[in-house]
Amino acid sequence: MEVTGYVFTRGTALTPGQVDAKYLTRINYAFANIQGGRMVLGADTDAQNFAQLTALRKSNPRLTVLVSVGGWLWSTNFSNMALTVESRRTFEESVMKFLTQYDLDGLDIDWEYPGLTGAGHPFRAEDGQNFTALLAELRARFNAEAKKTGHRLYLTVAMGAGDDVLAHSQMQKVQKYVDTVNLMTYDYYEAGSDPITGHHAPLYADPADPKKASSDETVRAYEKAGVPSEKILLGVPFYGRAWGEVPDKNHGLFEPGKTVAGINAQYSAIVSGMLGQGFTRYWDDAAKAPYLYNAEKHIFVSYEDPESLALKCAYVRDHKLGGVMFWEYFGDPEGTLLQAIDKGLGEAGSKF
Repeated sequence: MEVTGYVFTRGTALTPGQVDAKYLTRINYAFANIQGGRMVLGADTDAQNFAQLTALRKSNPRLTVLVSVGGWLWSTNFSNMALTVESRRTFEESVMKFLTQYDLDGLDIDWEYPGLTGAGHPFRAEDGQNFTALLAELRARFNAEAKKTGHRLYLTVAMGAGDDVLAHSQMQKVQKYVDTVNLMTYDYYEAGSDPITGHHAPLYADPADPKKASSDETVRAYEKAGVPSEKILLGVPFYGRAWGEVPDKNHGLFEPGKTVAGINAQYSAIVSGMLGQGFTRYWDDAAKAPYLYNAEKHIFVSYEDPESLALKCAYVRDHKLGGVMFWEYFGDPEGTLLQAIDKGLGEAGSKF
């Protein structure tokens, strides 16, 4: 079972011991950027951070360290980069140099999203086929490099949960070239994008949910599209989503709500500043998801906790998925959720 954690430093330097890799099998360092068609460092601190993370292999020999390129805000240049054989080759050459220079174990492509605008990015109708071509060429380069060096290089992709993402991607072909498909099975509901509250990472769909959104539905959709279950990593969030001005009805679930300022919904902040402090925890047994509601302030919060994670890990085992992926490590620096994943999967991190 893979336990892949995204580490997003937001341009800051890691301190020794800040990341504990005991329960991880893979770190995806977020993010590298694309400039001039080449993969480049996202921040001046990245090089020293790579050195710290790769050093963790000494205490956990099963650990691999990948760099993730792109993300929601840095997917701007994917469409141009992937457009032609020549432009892809320029990028692929830069990837090989990057991985060698920083002693990394591979690449995670986080293009959000081929054929779609994402956060306002340029896109083309042919993005889907160019995405496939890029992955096929990277796999060939990685395999050739591994034959020369004896060092296996991993190639993974982060994929969104929407049907439109699947419609613009050739997943039956893509899956041939990647080691895992990291499903972003979260953000099904977001304040500002959705006029009502909802579970942002439910395992199953609540019959009362107008969207009928669920991680289970997304997994089944990707399997139907041709992705083998053993290559799918179920994504889980180490953060919550909050709404304000939510009426005191049904404890705020599936009720009108608006964006609320000044709310830190990282799991660590939920534990330290919300639970038992005006916020009451409720459980949706249909969705297998927890949520909070503050009746005085009319604030609703959807989040993940150890109980919901235990059920998701059981789902991963029962459905023979490849493991779990989470965004992101610093949402829970105490390690409560990561330990819940380790316990739920029964064979992660130090138990290898």
